[in-house]
Amino acid sequence: MLTAAVYIALGSIALALTLCMVRLMRGPHPADRVLAFDTLYINTIALLTVLGIYQSTAIFFEAALLIALTGFVATASLARFLARGKVME
Repeated sequence: MLTAAVYIALGSIALALTLCMVRLMRGPHPADRVLAFDTLYINTIALLTVLGIYQSTAIFFEAALLIALTGFVATASLARFLARGKVME
């Protein structure tokens, strides 16, 4: 029963990743692309978490944590760049 739920979750996350990639490539505005990037790394975290549950190993959870930290910094930097035009002063 768990494997069926994992396969459904993996399929849903794969679809979400695909749609995020489409929005990242086609986004009409830079803000749309930043939001697509933000959603893309959140979906990657979900994918790694589901894989960690499926394989019963902690390495996927650690990788998800690292992606969450770097994704937050990247999103904050991109948002600041879009708002001000420069990242560092």
